[in-house]
Amino acid sequence: MSWLQALILGVIQGLTEFLPVSSSGHLEIGQALLGTAGEDNLTFAIVVHTATVLSTLVILWREVAQLFKGTFTTLRWNAEKDYVAKILVSMIPVFIVGMFFKDYVEQLFGHGLLLVGICLLLTAFLLWLSEFLTKRMKGEGHEVTYRDAAIIGCAQALAVLPGLSRSGTTIATGLLCGVRKDKIAQFSFLMVLVPILGEAFLDLLKALNNPADFSGIPVLSLVVGFLAAFLTGCFACRFMIEIVKRQKLIYFAIYCLCAGTFAIIYSFC
Repeated sequence: MSWLQALILGVIQGLTEFLPVSSSGHLEIGQALLGTAGEDNLTFAIVVHTATVLSTLVILWREVAQLFKGTFTTLRWNAEKDYVAKILVSMIPVFIVGMFFKDYVEQLFGHGLLLVGICLLLTAFLLWLSEFLTKRMKGEGHEVTYRDAAIIGCAQALAVLPGLSRSGTTIATGLLCGVRKDKIAQFSFLMVLVPILGEAFLDLLKALNNPADFSGIPVLSLVVGFLAAFLTGCFACRFMIEIVKRQKLIYFAIYCLCAGTFAIIYSFC
């Protein structure tokens, strides 16, 4: 993998991890177009996933610091402990799927641009549905409840499929549950921090079992990919929070529709 390929893939990862267009799906499309689809890029995946986690911490550092302070500096139950508990509830489904069923799901559904295209179309439908229904709902919505957290967590677990956007699925599900627009994006980004790190950890374990996976990618490419994913991730995280507040997800629905259609057509070429 050259530094230019790493730069492009890092930008794709950083942008699409937070924008509701599926980072895994776009990485598969990008790798196919760049000719790196056949390479074993576990090391690169670990690097760019770590970069996107750090970008979330940079953009939401005040919220993270407040949660950390409220959780560990007092023994009494407070709003911060309640919020963290909801995040933990949301992580249960993806933990179960990631630990026990991810390999089975990958074997069952496989990979490839055809699956990516179909899942991108599903992402487009979810974004359109949330936009369509929330505009017709009265009121400003409510805070995330434990019921909402569990439902959103189940939606996140389904997003293990490449092309089904993690942020798009969780945000759309939260909006459909009636969660306030200014709350669901923040909750969506915070709830994925541990799963993203967990995914990187599982990739690391796979690489440790196959030491050859650590070779073949120059250090310069890894550095360039990390910086590209981190910087674009910072932009996308902040940008997406504002987009959800303004309820403009329909544009991403249209984009996913076009990208999904392209992926399906390209898979037959």
